[in-house]
Amino acid sequence: MSVEKITMPQLGESVTEGTVSSWLISVGDQVNKYDPIAEVMTDKVNAEVPSSYTGTITELVVEEGETVEVGTLICYIETEEASLEGPGVTNEKESNTEDDKAEKEAGSKDSSMKKRYSPAVLRLSQEHNIDLDSIEGTGKGGRITRKDVEKSIENRGVSQEQAKPSQEKKIGTAPAKETPSASKESIRSSAGDIEIPVKGVRKVIAENMVRSKHEIPHAWMQVEADVTDLVKYRNRVKESFKNQEGFSLTPFAFFVKAVAQGLKEYPELNSMWAGDKIIQKKDIHLSIAVAKDKELFVPVIKHADEKTIKAIARDITTLATKARQGKLSPEDMQGGTFTVNNTGSFGSISSMGVINSPQAAILQVESIVKRPVIIDDMFAARDMVNLSLSLDHRILDGLVCGRFLARVKEILEGMNESSITLY
Repeated sequence: MSVEKITMPQLGESVTEGTVSSWLISVGDQVNKYDPIAEVMTDKVNAEVPSSYTGTITELVVEEGETVEVGTLICYIETEEASLEGPGVTNEKESNTEDDKAEKEAGSKDSSMKKRYSPAVLRLSQEHNIDLDSIEGTGKGGRITRKDVEKSIENRGVSQEQAKPSQEKKIGTAPAKETPSASKESIRSSAGDIEIPVKGVRKVIAENMVRSKHEIPHAWMQVEADVTDLVKYRNRVKESFKNQEGFSLTPFAFFVKAVAQGLKEYPELNSMWAGDKIIQKKDIHLSIAVAKDKELFVPVIKHADEKTIKAIARDITTLATKARQGKLSPEDMQGGTFTVNNTGSFGSISSMGVINSPQAAILQVESIVKRPVIIDDMFAARDMVNLSLSLDHRILDGLVCGRFLARVKEILEGMNESSITLY
């Protein structure tokens, strides 16, 4: 018998931490190697973590909802495999009890561990102006966890409320208005209200959106495109295409193709913010937003500029199906360089997307609406669509973005019976 460690895996090339959204096993459960033991969320993907061994779960170290860094111990499993130390040697958790105890006592006083803060801890402390040196960490080696910071925030809120009456009496001033950060304390449920805990994918989405809006100076642009000829062509061939290929030819596939071509000509938009530098990406990997119930995923169409409209349509169908079935892999979510969001599928005609950090921009493809347009001094019914671009003003300026949108508009308006190549 030996006791092995299972650690938080890296579920993406730039992922540094993960949140255990739910344990799929309990202490005492028997599991086989590769059996899923937990659901883990990151800012890139929601995935099941498999067991690295066959054996019995002896301890769950990380609680549900807790965020830890990649490589952090999350649970112990007792296996049937012999210990590497040979016969007669006790397992890792039982061996050298006194030494282990001494190490733990020393570790709890180890200030070097306390100073190793996770990104979640740093974000919370900065948002609430918390001095981390004033917090006693309960994690391994005295390390400060997210829960330690949240507890400090709650305690500070209580102490401030208790101190208000005496301060107001002494100073003789009216109580100060609560800041937006205190909204959690000020908003209370009434009879008939429904309280929905913010956790799981919704919590990850919320944190990512706040970070994006807080860090990125957003700017917006919008153009209108006449896609009448594109719509006529697609309507004519969609049934035969579906019968022949087995998947749908959606209008969105044409827009993804046009955006990929536009990025090829204006690579500045295919860039990322990297602190002290801007990285202009060579490959064009388009992220597409896919909704599943109350969850949102952003899988990636790789090398979109090199693919035909048929290949793009297939990728859209495959990725959307996998997202709705909960089968997206980390590979499906990695590498996006620019996001195209099909907001038109919900009936939207104008919107301002939040940038998928660290990308430079996101394009919202709105609903195609038939309306009267003046052509040669006469009214004509045309299929019109708005293209709404949100851009990171640290990376991009209006001139290049305007040219990019004008080019995408030109490509779409030039798609017709004679120019479109599906294969």
